[in-house]
Amino acid sequence: MDERKMVSVVIPVYNEEMNLRPLLGRLRPVMEGLERPYEILFIDDGSRDRSLSILMEFVKEYREVRVVELTKNYGQHAAIFSGFSVVRGEIVITLDADLQNPPEEIPRLIRAMEEKDADVVGTVRKMRKDSLFRTIPSRIVNAVTRKITGVKMRDWGCMLRAYRKNIVMRMVDCHEQSTFIPALAVYFAKRSAEIEVSHEERHGGISHYSLPRLINLQFDLVSSFSVFPLKFIMYTGLIMAFLGTSFGVVLGVARLAYGAQWAAEGVFTLFAILFAFVGFQFLALGVMGEYIGRIYREVRRRPEYVIERVHGLSTPETEK
Repeated sequence: MDERKMVSVVIPVYNEEMNLRPLLGRLRPVMEGLERPYEILFIDDGSRDRSLSILMEFVKEYREVRVVELTKNYGQHAAIFSGFSVVRGEIVITLDADLQNPPEEIPRLIRAMEEKDADVVGTVRKMRKDSLFRTIPSRIVNAVTRKITGVKMRDWGCMLRAYRKNIVMRMVDCHEQSTFIPALAVYFAKRSAEIEVSHEERHGGISHYSLPRLINLQFDLVSSFSVFPLKFIMYTGLIMAFLGTSFGVVLGVARLAYGAQWAAEGVFTLFAILFAFVGFQFLALGVMGEYIGRIYREVRRRPEYVIERVHGLSTPETEK
């Protein structure tokens, strides 16, 4: 099999029993239509429903399907990295299991990659079917990512993306505990491209991206590629220190000019200012604590994922 033309599709799975059969039913005809070797790599990220047993049936029925079984739930990005560590194709496609990103768009990604000689091809979701709870945070992530990376891609949150294998291997070699895959890929890529794709309603089940996970993903992005929060705290602290000192001088002059009674009447203003300073200090400690905590996780060098077993074609088990 010529792996130079091979396409690998990496699909993280967590409690998606309702979507797996429809997904494979639509994905296989698309891959067969490419008329090139391919593999479909499902990553079971510690599912608690029947997802793994359904995936085992796929392995028995289709030789192109492989399943990476993780020991527990490590999160979507860690699951994708575990799949990256065992892919064989020259072009690697990432795809969600919920069918919001149609598999039928995959040939367009491959065509764009080859025509534009791109290392990474991102996608822009047209007519998004998500709620405001998802679209508003997504817009914030997109704006922050464009600012940090300097790359003017419009949609960084769409999972349907294409990568050259050399880019994938560079990302795997990073061994970072917390990162943002699309931004990391662009960091290594020489040329990037972006195309528009359609977007659909989730086929079944519920989204596993809660508000805390979205916030954590945003901080992964910022902390992995920028020290902007720390600089923001430093400059804000300098400004607040200057304003506080100036206000203290004003209060001192006013007390001398108007007497002690005037100063006493401003006690609640002082309390308000004090509470503002204390709140900012706690915020600063929290941000710095997040950075220190991430440094601590990196120093421990614990694996970001552990592969229990790779089902399908013979592949060495991997721990990262």
